[in-house]
Amino acid sequence: MKDISLDSTDRWIINSLQGCFGLGERPYRDAAEQFGLSETDLIARLERLIDCRALSRFGPMYNAEKLGGAVTLCAMAVPEERFDEVTEMVNAHREVAHNYARSHKLNMWFVLACENPDGIAATIAEIEAETDLQVYDFPKQQEFFIGLKVEA
Repeated sequence: MKDISLDSTDRWIINSLQGCFGLGERPYRDAAEQFGLSETDLIARLERLIDCRALSRFGPMYNAEKLGGAVTLCAMAVPEERFDEVTEMVNAHREVAHNYARSHKLNMWFVLACENPDGIAATIAEIEAETDLQVYDFPKQQEFFIGLKVEA
């Protein structure tokens, strides 16, 4: 894994922009001003933070179900020798929002977010066909909002 070196401005950006990014005409410019940066500098820093994997993504979080879509949690039992190969296949699907390795028989867990409810079954079928492994679907029974923020 690549060494991630964050300066105080990087930390301030990460800590400040979680949950509060403006919706104005030029949101990056507006946010950059609070850090004493130009819009271009802020965008470049965010791109670098994503490239070095300090951030996995930067963007809005939508409630897919309220927009007519669907979300589910999935798991797979992936042979250790195929883990990297299967990870690449799973992550190649634009519907995969997160993918995590776990120390369990079901050692790969990921979230699917699809444009419509039928997309869940279709994407699971595609992943199973590509990997020749079973995907276990764990649909949400109840939703909790925890307001997770991680300090850098």
